[in-house]
Amino acid sequence: MSGSPPGGGPQLIVYADRFAGDLARLRDLLAGPLAGAFTGVHVLPFYVPIDGADAGFDPTDHLAVDPRIGGWDDIAAIATTHDVMADIIVNHVSDESTPFRDWWERGGASAYDGMFLTFDAVFPDGATEADLTTVYRPRPGLPLTRVRTGDGRQRLMWTTFTPHQIDIDVEHERGWAYLTSIVDRLATAGVTFVRLDAVGYAIKRAGTSCFMLPETFEFVDRLAAALREVGITVLVEVHGHHLMQLDIARRVDLVYDFALPPLVLDALYRGDSGPLRRWFEIRPTNAVNVLDTHDGIGVIDVGADPTHPERPGLLEPDRLSDLVEEIHRRSDGASRKATGAAASNLDLYQVNCTYYDALGQDDERYLLARLIQCLVPGIPQVYYVGLLAGGNDVDLLERTGVGRDINRHHYDADELHAALDRPVVRRLLRLLRWRTSHPVLSTAGAAFEVVDAPPHVLHLRWSAPDGSHVLDAEIDLAGAAFSMVDHGPHGESQVGSFDEL
Repeated sequence: MSGSPPGGGPQLIVYADRFAGDLARLRDLLAGPLAGAFTGVHVLPFYVPIDGADAGFDPTDHLAVDPRIGGWDDIAAIATTHDVMADIIVNHVSDESTPFRDWWERGGASAYDGMFLTFDAVFPDGATEADLTTVYRPRPGLPLTRVRTGDGRQRLMWTTFTPHQIDIDVEHERGWAYLTSIVDRLATAGVTFVRLDAVGYAIKRAGTSCFMLPETFEFVDRLAAALREVGITVLVEVHGHHLMQLDIARRVDLVYDFALPPLVLDALYRGDSGPLRRWFEIRPTNAVNVLDTHDGIGVIDVGADPTHPERPGLLEPDRLSDLVEEIHRRSDGASRKATGAAASNLDLYQVNCTYYDALGQDDERYLLARLIQCLVPGIPQVYYVGLLAGGNDVDLLERTGVGRDINRHHYDADELHAALDRPVVRRLLRLLRWRTSHPVLSTAGAAFEVVDAPPHVLHLRWSAPDGSHVLDAEIDLAGAAFSMVDHGPHGESQVGSFDEL
């Protein structure tokens, strides 16, 4: 199995305001206490506003940096030292955006007429009950919201996520022009990676699930081509059945490995590497490897296919149910308060919980999970709350009622620096610096394999292309311990703790 793609060093995932305060201080942190740990940074939506109905994923202005955290010059400055990943929110805009407000007020006379997806654009002859119930949506209810436009007409708008996020007709010339204007702006600022947010829902067709259709792949190909023309690498963000992820990976630059987080938890909970090993045998290597993100811990990614239930998942239903219950137990029930019908987000495909709390704040198992993340082919991304081994923010959850906010803590400067001084965080930073600089893990073309071992042991091996350097890592999932042996051109060395890295 081939190894990491170019640019495969660790990346930080961060809300600039919640971690550093603003973009300038984020740059200072990357050059200061985080120096050497990350080769790139995914700055989560920094557009106007950063604090909308969906924490920046509902931009009113996708071409402007929110002035409360900086400007485009700050993005460009970070890009001089680190790869920068930014989001294009492909599927929708805020109902407070200038284009939508103009269309809402002026209707067919608006310069933005056609940019927004209406019910009749997909169902010109109307829809049956079967048509509507076939539509796949990551929320309960129908993805439609009624509005009255300035010309007095009542229209049904597609709103896949929330009533405040209006879907774009990406196939209309005005929708496409809107997206390509974002591409040009990001390229000018030196952005090198783009994540296509919610792209799986972008194309709708009557009589289908309106999710990851053949036409969706054609649209992704078109948008990816526009990005590659300006030197930007494309990451596709789709939660779904693992076979769909394999299909997507064959067609794009990068895809998230959303199966990794629940499978690593399952392995550490049970002391059994079986499902994780089986995934390693088939998983794509052009992957961005995450344990945590600004969203929750995906369960749909390891379960049976929701659109084709006859296709099994990576975990059997009972084992998946046990996994979810164990997250709730180890988090002292906090994750249960933030997940499903308990929270206004009504996330049906994930458990909202910090990864540190999902492991019961067990430092050794938490660091072992990060070691696995760093040893898998692909680009490891570490979320800012995970970097700081943060616990669930139940106070924020109770204030907002939004499930995902349990994992979106706002750090002030004193809290941040205190967290960076915690032993578990210092050891994690040592691991990330080791991953960044290791001669085999940073070599294109290095070979990766899973070596036979007892079920409670995960044995991973990396080899340099010429065989001159081999790294063997044995992780004892039951005993929460590891040993690594480097067989290099200058002899052999062994490591058995994170302090020795």
